[in-house]
Amino acid sequence: MDLHKGVMTKNLAVEILNWQYEPPYDFYNNEVSDSAIRELIYGGYEVVLNSEDELVGFFCVGGPAQVFAGVLVGVYDEPCTDIGFGMRPDLTGQGNGTAFCSFIIADVKKKYKKKPLRLTVATFNTRAIHLYEKLGFKTYKHFKRDQDEFITMIQK
Repeated sequence: MDLHKGVMTKNLAVEILNWQYEPPYDFYNNEVSDSAIRELIYGGYEVVLNSEDELVGFFCVGGPAQVFAGVLVGVYDEPCTDIGFGMRPDLTGQGNGTAFCSFIIADVKKKYKKKPLRLTVATFNTRAIHLYEKLGFKTYKHFKRDQDEFITMIQK
């Protein structure tokens, strides 16, 4: 998979917000709204494109990568670089995750060399957790938001 970064535009933000994942991953589905579009455009999100400049996914660094319920209980207190990302639904579950995540991790590490990387994932998403473990992330902290459970994982 030949990947490169691109700039988040309104059209790409709307495309991302319209993605529909199959259950149980529909947990990650969004709704298109002006505020959601603004968040993607102005909230530090970048897009990942393939060699044909087709949208593959997106990522963000810092606060936008954190789950607010985790902020409230202090799971992000340690100095780390938080990363978050999402891949186009039709590309998931097909072995693309390693190349996609490795591309993002390498890009983020260029800017944030000194801090460990941290990500947050819903505990039901064992497919993603397995991938993150393969990429060197270790489970660190657990927290809940309503009925949803999450873990943070750190790569040192």
